Amino acid sequence: MQSTRFLAANMLRQQAAAATPLLRSRAVPMLRSQPIIKTQPSMVRTLRLQATPKMRMPVPGEEQSGHTISQRLRQWRRIPPELVPLGVVLAAALIAAGYSMVNKLMTDKTLRLTRQGPTKH
Repeated sequence: MQSTRFLAANMLRQQAAAATPLLRSRAVPMLRSQPIIKTQPSMVRTLRLQATPKMRMPVPGEEQSGHTISQRLRQWRRIPPELVPLGVVLAAALIAAGYSMVNKLMTDKTLRLTRQGPTKH
């Protein structure tokens, strides 16, 4: 079974052998002897670049500009109630991790916390 590339090469050789008498009689290359396909204006599809509806809207002002501390504290009410248990669990995990790290650094005597200088023998 022949590969596609091999078949294509054979077809091109056959076309070149058949076109040789034409090329000798005319000085026009073979590619120009093919008819040119003319496109009608109705067949040509034009593309217009348009902004998406979101991009057409004006840019909103920043929400963070000019907020006082009391205004920022009022925004805590906007947190969904479903996220409160998650926040409690995360806070407890961070407190436990901090406690265990500080406890390990304070009580473990095998840890080297300071650099040891050269010892005199």
